[in-house]
Order: sequence, then C-alpha cells, then structure tokens
Amino acid sequence: FDKTDTTVGDKTYVISGSDGDSTSLGVRIFDESTVQWVHPVVLGTKPRACKGHSAVLLNKDRILIIKKGASPDDCTWFLELDTQYVRDQKTMCGGNTEVVAWSKGMRGNVEKPVVISGPSGVGKGTLIAKLMKEYPSLFGFSVSHTTRAPRGMEKDGVHYHFTEKSVMEKEIKDGKFLEHASVHGNLYGTSVEAVEVVADEGKRCILDIDVQGARSVRRSPLKAIFIFIRPPSMEDLEKRLWARGTETEEQISKRLENAKAELEQGETSGLFDHSLKNDNLEECYQRLKEHLGLDRSVGAASRPVSGGIDLPVDHSVSKLDNKIIIDCGTPELEKASKNLILDVSCLNGGAPGRTRGLDLYAIDSFSDGLKEGR
Repeated sequence: FDKTDTTVGDKTYVISGSDGDSTSLGVRIFDESTVQWVHPVVLGTKPRACKGHSAVLLNKDRILIIKKGASPDDCTWFLELDTQYVRDQKTMCGGNTEVVAWSKGMRGNVEKPVVISGPSGVGKGTLIAKLMKEYPSLFGFSVSHTTRAPRGMEKDGVHYHFTEKSVMEKEIKDGKFLEHASVHGNLYGTSVEAVEVVADEGKRCILDIDVQGARSVRRSPLKAIFIFIRPPSMEDLEKRLWARGTETEEQISKRLENAKAELEQGETSGLFDHSLKNDNLEECYQRLKEHLGLDRSVGAASRPVSGGIDLPVDHSVSKLDNKIIIDCGTPELEKASKNLILDVSCLNGGAPGRTRGLDLYAIDSFSDGLKEGR
C-alpha cells in the first residue's frame, strides 16, 4: 500500500493509506529511542485515502502532504508535529502522549474575521445588519453549535449545528471550539470549522459574541479584529432596553448589571483593538467601516482570495528552501510540461482550522524561476 516515511530526530512518521482505516490516511510513529511503534492521538479531520501521495518535511514542525489525483480542495494537507496547537493538546493529554494534527492546506489568504462585542441593547445587531446589507458578498456569519433540541422550524446547519452533548464536549476538549458557554444546561459555542467554512466561501466572518466569548477567541489560534461597541451612558442603555419591550424588569436589571462588568472589561482589559461609542448610529457605522478598511470603492475584486490547489495526477516532488518543486514532466513526452512551484514561505493559520497562504505558479524550468527571483 502507498506510504511515506519522514524522519524527525529519533522519530519516523509513517503516513499510509491503510492503518486499520481504509477511508483515510493513517499515521504511525516509529521511535528509534525505544525501538517501538507508537499510535499517536490524531486530531483534526483526516484526509481521505488516495492512490498516492508525497510527503515533504517543513521546518521540523509539520509535514506537507500532496495527494495524487485528488480534487483541488483535497490536494494539499499538513500533518502538524510540533506546532503550538499540538504542544497545547499534548500538555492536556498529560505530556507523555504523542499527538499530531491534520490541517487542510489552502491557496491564498482571506481577511481576518471580525469579533464584535458589547452589552445587550448597545446596537451590535443593527450595525452588523447594516454591514451585511451594504456588503452582502463580503461578509458572512458562522453557524453556532448547540446541544439543545431544534425548535419549531429551525434547521440543522442553518440556524444551528445541533449536536449531542458528549460529542461537543469531546470537540471542546480537542480544541475545536473558539468559544463556548453553558446556558440553562445546554452548551452553545462557535467552532473553528464554522468560521473556516465562511472563509472558504471567500467571505469575511463576523462573530457577534459577548465579552467572555471574545476573551476565549483571543486566546485561540484565530487571528481576528476585536471591536467593542459601547453606549453613550448607562442611562442611555437602560432606555434602549426598555424601548425594546421584550424583557421583564428583572431581566433588564440583570442585563444592566452584566453591562457594567462588560463595559469595564471592554475599556480596560486590552482585549479589544477598537472601541466605538454608539451615540449616533450613522457616525458609529462609518467608524466601524473605517476600522475594517471599507469604503464605497471596495468591491469583491479587491478581496484576498483563497482556494484549493489544482495539480496534475502524475507528478514528482522535491524541496528547496521554502519552495516545493513539482515536476509535471512525463517520460512519454519529448518535451516536459511546465514545472510548478508551490511556495510555502507565508503560511498562516493551521490546526484545528485551515493552513492558508500557499502560492502556486508555473515556470518553464526551476532555474528560470530562480532567475525571476520567485
């Protein structure tokens, strides 16, 4: 069966299409120091099995896997060996357990997600609605997870991802959630995958979460812009809450009590990149757009794009510095096809989400690529 061996120090990582699981790539480790085979804890979504693959070690902390004959969105994967995420998960497992993590590789980049927080009644929803209306193709919402049962006409994957409590608890433990909270005995949370799905669509993800959730996201691997919306005064906030007519006096008192704590944290914790006073909706909205780098000239064409890697079925792979040379030539051809260069010098992200920043370009020969300074 197809397999590759990659040695890092005294450990050899064997990646194969068969390891007791014929549907996905398997991972085993041979430890030279103990002369034993180790079956690591494998985190992340496993790549589907394929007819063949190449493995290239990058900086001793991850292995690039290039699958042969795979679709563009399933072609490049990273097996993380010693990244911060893997080290954190290894610590949670007691420190003596081998841990690796899969992350799908994506070409290009996307704009940073936007975390918008603030007290209830401050106008977050109105500002976000205006943003979505003016730039419908630029922004998208992640779909949250919950362990409660669907209500009425709620649909799984549309209103929420409805899941079992044991499943969500396991995924929280595995670091797959950016933030989560228990409300009335049910778990709610935002998964890394939910944010990545929005990015895969070429949109910028907006997260409307409370200050506690924002703090969790700040501690996560996700690189986001954090914006805090504050009211002109507590008196003004109280008027807004009463004007909504949706809550009892007891509920409003509770929200005001929470708002005082959120305002203090939002202004003094250093958690947020920007703080906006919503004393005038239009002026606050314009300041929000400025912080997001938006104006009327912004269009879909100016967005960073992200996508998969389209490679020929038959190819060989080698490495030089931060460039992966993909030889697309075949012996049957008198003249070889153009070679491809996969640039891995600007990677970002990673498990438990996507690894983005791959760049692919063609050259007549690798020496021509060097002459071009690529």
